[in-house]
Amino acid sequence: MAGSLLDSAPVGDEVQTPERDAEQQRLEVEMIERREAALAHVVKFGDPVLKSKASPVSSFGPELRAEVERMFEIMRDGLGVGLAATQLGVLRRLLVFHAGPDGAPSALVNPQVEWVSEESAVAEEGCLSLPRVTMDVERPLYARFSGRDVEGAPIVLEAAGLEARVLQHEIDHLDGVLILDRTERHQRKAALRALREGGSYSPSAEEEIGEEGELREPRHTA
Repeated sequence: MAGSLLDSAPVGDEVQTPERDAEQQRLEVEMIERREAALAHVVKFGDPVLKSKASPVSSFGPELRAEVERMFEIMRDGLGVGLAATQLGVLRRLLVFHAGPDGAPSALVNPQVEWVSEESAVAEEGCLSLPRVTMDVERPLYARFSGRDVEGAPIVLEAAGLEARVLQHEIDHLDGVLILDRTERHQRKAALRALREGGSYSPSAEEEIGEEGELREPRHTA
């Protein structure tokens, strides 16, 4: 999920110089180039694989570990917080996620949703497979997931907030479900129009607070 960017003045003795500006610009260009290269591997809207259900992973070993490392790299360079194997055209029940600034990215093989809370929240979600569009999606705030790690050992995850949302988003991908299927009708129509015309769409561009006054959470891209 992309958080808010806060402007801040230089702190302490830090002085902005032409050299610092040039270095910052160079790093920004490199980041953009890495993101474009990463997104070139991601299946985009219109490809039937995105509406296909993935098959369980039955073999654990070096090939699977290599695929997970590749997914980590694409997720990181693509500036996403999650990635499902189907988004790379691979119909296997495998996802990776990195929902917070701390800690390492994680993989979940053959994931299942075991439980979700009745308490839910609306947040603006994006998707690496749906360029330049975001939509409001309501999801449970808390959830329990089961699956296996990359070595095949069983694991159970208790997740809340952003992490729970990202995992639900990625498991939807493995079931052939997109955020287009989860949002309200008028947002789906607007997003579909933008996707077909090569434009962009964001509900927050229409209104910052929903019709009933609910506050939206920050968006995320997965």
